[in-house]
Amino acid sequence: MAAGGAAMVCGLAIPEPDLVRVGALLILLPLVSAMMARRSRYRLSCSRRLDPPRVPAGQPTVATVRLENISRLRTAVLLAEDVTPYSLGSRPRFVLEDIEPLGSRELSYQIRSDTRGKFTIGPLRIRVADTFGLVEINRSFSTTSMLVVTPKIYPLPRAAASSSWLGEGDGGMRTISAIGEDDAAPRAYQDGDGLRRVHWRSTARYGELMVRREEHQWRNSASVFLDTRRSAHSVTGSSATFEFAVSAAASIGAHLTGEGFRARLITEAGEIAPRGTFQDTLLDMLAVITPSHDVSFAPGTTALANAGGQLIAVLGRLSRNDASMLAASRQGNAPAMALLLSVSAWASDAVPEDTAAAAEILSAAGWRVALVNASTPLATAWQQLHRPADRLVPVGGAGGALR
Repeated sequence: MAAGGAAMVCGLAIPEPDLVRVGALLILLPLVSAMMARRSRYRLSCSRRLDPPRVPAGQPTVATVRLENISRLRTAVLLAEDVTPYSLGSRPRFVLEDIEPLGSRELSYQIRSDTRGKFTIGPLRIRVADTFGLVEINRSFSTTSMLVVTPKIYPLPRAAASSSWLGEGDGGMRTISAIGEDDAAPRAYQDGDGLRRVHWRSTARYGELMVRREEHQWRNSASVFLDTRRSAHSVTGSSATFEFAVSAAASIGAHLTGEGFRARLITEAGEIAPRGTFQDTLLDMLAVITPSHDVSFAPGTTALANAGGQLIAVLGRLSRNDASMLAASRQGNAPAMALLLSVSAWASDAVPEDTAAAAEILSAAGWRVALVNASTPLATAWQQLHRPADRLVPVGGAGGALR
């Protein structure tokens, strides 16, 4: 248009009528193209599918966009761009030659994130161009999708714990999936009760046949406690312990779910309200959790003491008071285990004095404690928590375990 204006001015000044006509054509052509592009009211619909919509950090997910032409006009050349956060890489772009009336096209691409979080994918943007390529009109759909990138989840072995430690008297070995609280009160036997519901301990105690009120003998339950206090972790850099703690809690929670446990997630601020299943609550919460500025353990240990069942804690740096408060949250003979991160010496095999003191306090209260550093595989620490031991046993090499 600028060239056309200059040509018209020169054509009038010379004067040269043909040059004026060329200038007028250069000015009118973009205007006519814009009118034609705007009159091309294509009716397009868009849908998006993420497979899977929730993925661990470092794993890819496939996004599939389906674009349909629901009008009776064949589209011109379309440039499609799906809006994604720049933290996920460059935005995917596609060129579509045309879409026939009532036709459709599917566009697929991979998304991968090495950091956990929730990311909004979309909306899809379409650029409509005219035949001459002089005008582009941007249009945007409103459909978006939510991608949840969870912490890394490490597979954990199915460990076994000795029955004496669990408070069982049969002297056998019971797998971790069978550990739980006996939540049913016994009552006197009545005609029609099945023998599988007989409560033999109560029968021996009362001298008459007793049965459980509930059909299930064990209701497996566990509480996963995650210490998210900023003061308890190193939260930045390659040696950050906070991300390891979050991944450990996610892995343990996913493992417990696979073993059929009724589980709950607790932090130093208290219990996290469930939203759907425990695994959904766990992964959605841990995908966006950040270090807190809380310094007190009290709300979390109170919730832990009232939860019942197994206690499994993932802990950062603990003071003696913190360790004593946490140790007191164990009720009766309930199994209690703690992954204690050597925050002050995360990159070395040395055991800091504060970590050793906290481990001694928890062990004295009947907790199983595994000391973890940067070189300790989570599966190894998990096995150490369930290895029978009657005294303090340091584990050489990567990290350590106590009682």
